[in-house]
Amino acid sequence: MFGVPRMKPLAVFLTLLASSLAVPKDLTGRMFVFPVLSDTAHARLVPAVDKILYNITVCLRFFSDESKEQSLFSLATPTEHHGLYLYQVADGGYHLYVWGQLATFPALPYERNQWNSICATWDSSAGLTQLWVNGVASPKKALRAGESIAGTPIVVLGQDQDSYGGTFNTADAFVGHITDVHMWDYRLSPCEIQSYTGNLLFMPGNYLNWQALEFTRHGYVVVEHRDRANGI
Repeated sequence: MFGVPRMKPLAVFLTLLASSLAVPKDLTGRMFVFPVLSDTAHARLVPAVDKILYNITVCLRFFSDESKEQSLFSLATPTEHHGLYLYQVADGGYHLYVWGQLATFPALPYERNQWNSICATWDSSAGLTQLWVNGVASPKKALRAGESIAGTPIVVLGQDQDSYGGTFNTADAFVGHITDVHMWDYRLSPCEIQSYTGNLLFMPGNYLNWQALEFTRHGYVVVEHRDRANGI
């Protein structure tokens, strides 16, 4: 008598594991912890949509006591490893790459041992980018007018991609906590950014959504409940 073939227990386990990894998770009230300096530890985030990007807003909060250069957000494509790369500079301020071109923002704040909220916007049509840190806006600067970010992306927290999905080093690895990562395929208004910064009601990201996020962890990365006594 013919019937449905039985799956071996290991095959069943692997099937269930793969399915669970594909289900986005609500990380509200949680954070990624990168507790040691490493050239391997990182979290890889999976975008909710696959599309060419002409406008961008990315926001996150980070907590660290480091004074060195640190990678905050790294998006690479097969043809450009600095498709969108945001990092804190060792001597203060921040740098932002869009499609391999750099803009510097030297005068924005960074509070050690406190949560910092940072948002970056980019508009392809005018080629303007701007950073907001703890509610303080930078001057707008020019980056890649008329360009787009195309190709299957790899999004990484905790490391700088010097190649597509890899070539990490400790010089710019992040040590600390990261939470509330959102990314939109459009430019948020100043009012919307202030709502995010103040932890008020805002529309979650439609490209990356912390409340429905598919991700994998690699190396020593911990997902932990966020302590609201820290001031978020």
